[in-house]
Amino acid sequence: MMSTSPRKRDGDGRRAEQGRAGKPVALGSVVDKILADHGVLDQVRRMSVLEEWPALVGEAVAHVTHARSVEDAVLIVEVRSSAWLMELNMMKGDFVRRVNDHMPDTPIERIVFVQAETE
Repeated sequence: MMSTSPRKRDGDGRRAEQGRAGKPVALGSVVDKILADHGVLDQVRRMSVLEEWPALVGEAVAHVTHARSVEDAVLIVEVRSSAWLMELNMMKGDFVRRVNDHMPDTPIERIVFVQAETE
């Protein structure tokens, strides 16, 4: 037989998600806990740098690069030309600092610049 006890509903009439003491739980905290339990929370947080790369490095560098991926704590960035690749490799430490200043709780260890494949 099904339970006939009333379920709590939010202001829109939808069922509200509840914690242990019947209190609502923020979805973000549940997702963070699941990701942490599986050991991938820091990696997921590091992935935000892919979208934020242009703002972190400026328009000129963003125009010739593309933040492609984060593997463990290593940011992989594609570079449009070999000349830029050499130039950016000399500035690598500055870019690591900029990224880590922006996300100090989940720092990257290094950046690897790679030549972008041409079509």
